[in-house]
Amino acid sequence: MPTATLSPKLRVAVLFGGRSGEHEVSLMSARSVIAALDPAKYEVFPVGITHDGNWFVGENVLEKLEQGKTDSLDHAAIFPEPGYQGLYAIRNTQYVKLTDLDVLFPVLHGTFGEDGTMQGLFELADVAYVGAGVVGSAVGMDKGIFKDVMRANGIPVADWAMFRRSEIERDMNEVIRKAEALGDYPLFAKPANLGSSVGISKCNNRSDLGEGIMEAASFDRRVLIERGVVNAREIEVSVLGNDEPLASVCGEVLPSREFYSYESKYVDGTSGLMIPAQIPEETSIQIRELAVRAYKTIDCAGMARADFFLEKESGRVILNELNTLPGFTSISMYPKLWNATGVSYPELVDRLIQLALDRKTERDHTTREFRRSQ
Repeated sequence: MPTATLSPKLRVAVLFGGRSGEHEVSLMSARSVIAALDPAKYEVFPVGITHDGNWFVGENVLEKLEQGKTDSLDHAAIFPEPGYQGLYAIRNTQYVKLTDLDVLFPVLHGTFGEDGTMQGLFELADVAYVGAGVVGSAVGMDKGIFKDVMRANGIPVADWAMFRRSEIERDMNEVIRKAEALGDYPLFAKPANLGSSVGISKCNNRSDLGEGIMEAASFDRRVLIERGVVNAREIEVSVLGNDEPLASVCGEVLPSREFYSYESKYVDGTSGLMIPAQIPEETSIQIRELAVRAYKTIDCAGMARADFFLEKESGRVILNELNTLPGFTSISMYPKLWNATGVSYPELVDRLIQLALDRKTERDHTTREFRRSQ
């Protein structure tokens, strides 16, 4: 298959913010990505999306979105029609085309960005974009469905149970009873469709569990209760590629709190990262192979970070999740692991854009019309 080639001044729209509990994380990631895009290679068009889902473009859009001062910005749009490819501003109820676009770079963590919804828009618009497609994004995002798919493919995951918000509101005691049937505490309560540890609670008793379930249910209509993997190390690996993905060296998270929480990831940055992880070579190989298997199983593309538990006593490896749009902040594990593997942050961004162009070239070979033979 011929591959697309990078030409000078590719027009790249970087999308950030969004309707998600990970909105603030997205802004931090976007700042790093935009800074890494070489102005000699790329013409960058930042596009900010508010908590309410309004799109904006304009000077200093990222800073103004952070400050909630969007009055001076233009509303923006990308049309879901191939004939109207490009980025548009809305001025005086008129659509003004700002530029054609070569690549869309979504830095949208969580719902309405990482879950396949935005990828569906990109597919309809017939534009190259960084990251997984609709299916890979949706399956990677939904913790319950992801675990079902992993278990069906022989990839080890922790025991879990899924509950709908309606069940929780109808009979919390019954939900707690079923959750406790998973095993001894600790149990973890998680929104089915969020990342960055938003809405996740470690529950050491029944009271904690009730509070954790309510917290998770505030972020999603479906809540996953997972049996805690006790006395385990947290190992992560970054994956990069399309049909033939590669895995980075392994890294270990050394949480400063009870678990790798939102605060320790993005607020105080107190959790330590051991790169490479000090684990046996055969364990490292196993984890990297499982990461690539999981990646291929959900038809991921571009990038993902695979998170594992490594039981200290047994040496058993358990896959926790596959994050299809991992954090790109200055302290994020994904770029740090690739840097330790020999791929710098700017080179990583270049590769992701090239992978997006390659994937678009492959999509363009797909026949979209069926004509019956006469």
